[in-house]
Amino acid sequence: MSAQGNAAPVIIKRKKVVAGGGHHGGAWKVAYADFVTAMMAFFLLMWLLNATTEKQRKGLADYFSPVVPISRVSSGGDGHFGGESVMAEDTLSSEGVGASSLRATEARMARGQTGTSADAGLEELQRKIDEALTASSGESTVASELRRHIITRVTDEGLVVEFFDVAQAPLFAEGGAVAAPILTQLAKLLVDVGAMVTNAVAIEAHTRAAPIVLKENRDWDITTERAQVMRTLLKQQGLAQDRVARVTGHADRDPAVRNPMAVRNNRIEVIFLRQAE
Repeated sequence: MSAQGNAAPVIIKRKKVVAGGGHHGGAWKVAYADFVTAMMAFFLLMWLLNATTEKQRKGLADYFSPVVPISRVSSGGDGHFGGESVMAEDTLSSEGVGASSLRATEARMARGQTGTSADAGLEELQRKIDEALTASSGESTVASELRRHIITRVTDEGLVVEFFDVAQAPLFAEGGAVAAPILTQLAKLLVDVGAMVTNAVAIEAHTRAAPIVLKENRDWDITTERAQVMRTLLKQQGLAQDRVARVTGHADRDPAVRNPMAVRNNRIEVIFLRQAE
């Protein structure tokens, strides 16, 4: 009885044998899934860049901006943008995708445009206006003193040709709608070059804010009258009246620069509207 009690316990070990040797690892599946996810994100980014406007892209950029940036216009990085964001005041902002009117490319889709013949006509019109303004030979249709009054830009609405006041050289009499002779010359230039397209035209007038509070503010009346004067000048120079889609006065509600009282805000915008596809 005592010998049986001193016996060592018997331990039985069972070893599980897996037939077939098992699988050889699935790390490649994880790598492939990461690759597919990255490609999906890349093509989604390309679609967003082509399908959104400049304002919408700014909203997307602001959403991903760091909470504590190094400066007001810095993303905090030191990569391709050198720590600046695309919305920095000294960084060129493109209207399209990867290009602008100043740094254009041959591919129209790189500028975020539809590629229609009407849009191509607006591009050609902008080029002709720029050539007329920068021509150095006697073939130029506008003198150097007129060149400082005009800029062009392409927007989602169309080609905007902007005439604006400069110091000591207004386009209209102060506080009124009497056009200066220089505006007639600008209207002639626009009609002569604009004859190459048939797009409808919108005319919009803006004015600067008054430095004091006026008892009777006539800004709305003045800008409306100035827009009508511009329409008349264009008609006199040969623009067909059925091309005028709208004539609008904006008063001082849409300044072109930060200072609402700046002379630069006194301007006329003639927009060659995009044609519906």
